[in-house]
Amino acid sequence: MARRATIWGFFVAALAWFLALTVIWMQVSAWTSYPAAGLAHIALGKGASQWVRAVHTEPGRIEVDTRVVVPLPAQGDRKGVAELIAEVETSRYAYGLPLFLALLLATRGRHLVRKALAGYVILLVPQGFSLVFNILKQIIVAGGSPATLGAAAWQMEGIALGYQFGSLLLPTLAPVLLWLWFDRAFFSSIIVEGWLEQQVGRADGG
Repeated sequence: MARRATIWGFFVAALAWFLALTVIWMQVSAWTSYPAAGLAHIALGKGASQWVRAVHTEPGRIEVDTRVVVPLPAQGDRKGVAELIAEVETSRYAYGLPLFLALLLATRGRHLVRKALAGYVILLVPQGFSLVFNILKQIIVAGGSPATLGAAAWQMEGIALGYQFGSLLLPTLAPVLLWLWFDRAFFSSIIVEGWLEQQVGRADGG
């Protein structure tokens, strides 16, 4: 019974910390996510130079001037074109930080500050990944076809999959996996063993 109370206490504490930290994070997310924009800047400049003309970053936003030509809305008989400008809010995929910190605080383990700082730095990588694939998704949608973009079909499919992974799974999965690595002893002793004891208790009771 005590083990079950400990498990539920952990989940309640994690939820409470997550709600409180999210409120704080919303006030500073433009700055805490700014380094992820720097990583995205480097990745886009190195890996997508055929599409990217220039990258501009500021706290809260990354803007990319591309070489991809898109049509402008027609004005009378006149039709024009312009180069796509892709942008995304840098904090859009950074909500994993308060989740990670909430799990750490709910665990109440040792070396909390060290783990928090290390986790913050590590989580910048998946955040940068998500930003890069958001920009690339905008580029392939605007470009329309592999021939127009000078890309292979498998490359566009890879970008689409990368965007799905980076927007739907990675922002939540990365902080949880990172916490499991840092506090794997707690997870093994409290969560796993507690669940097993609960299953054994149900079997004995049945």
